[in-house]
Amino acid sequence: MTKIDAQPSNRLSLSRRHFLGAVVAVGMAGALPISALAQAPAPTQAAAAALNPGIAQAIADHFSSIKTMKGGFLQIGPRGDQMSGSFFIQRPGKMRFNYEPPSRMRVICDGNNVQVLNDQTQTRNMYQLSKTPLSLLLANKIDLSADMVRDVDSKPDLTKITLGNRTVFGDSTITMIFDSKTYDLRQWTVIDPQGKTTDVIINNVKTNVAFDDSVFRIDYTR
Repeated sequence: MTKIDAQPSNRLSLSRRHFLGAVVAVGMAGALPISALAQAPAPTQAAAAALNPGIAQAIADHFSSIKTMKGGFLQIGPRGDQMSGSFFIQRPGKMRFNYEPPSRMRVICDGNNVQVLNDQTQTRNMYQLSKTPLSLLLANKIDLSADMVRDVDSKPDLTKITLGNRTVFGDSTITMIFDSKTYDLRQWTVIDPQGKTTDVIINNVKTNVAFDDSVFRIDYTR
């Protein structure tokens, strides 16, 4: 079992957009800015059918079948600021980001809530998972037939799937980028309601690993 010591976080205080990116991150992961995709309006049923998600749904099914994963990440903020660290995901709904020094941040998602801790500023912020785009990334199954699909862009090398739910997340969206051949998640991008882009790129990914329960535990007493 993987047991993780809580790792401190950085001199930058985590704004809401950084939190959305962390996620995130899975993600689990970050990317190149793709604002045009993320800002696209939610498609009608006819438009959604025209997207012909074929390979996209196969990729989504493959990604949904991976119940646990861990690896490294590089997070690129709206101003080009970069932070890196390790991520851990357990589907459904659980995730952890440990940021490397000099950052003193951790992001923990226990399936219900997301806690953002900054030991430098002694702040602890809590968000309801279902109110964030991370809930789409960490869902037990990614269903591309739902109204949350904003765009599917499939190329021979990469497939981009953009999801959003305006009634829940405002204008925030999350775009997941997969390898079209292996179906592996490579990165994701979150765009917040102000149009700020946070990219997460993942590396050294290992799947189907076992985690200790403490990895995703939030201390509500604090």
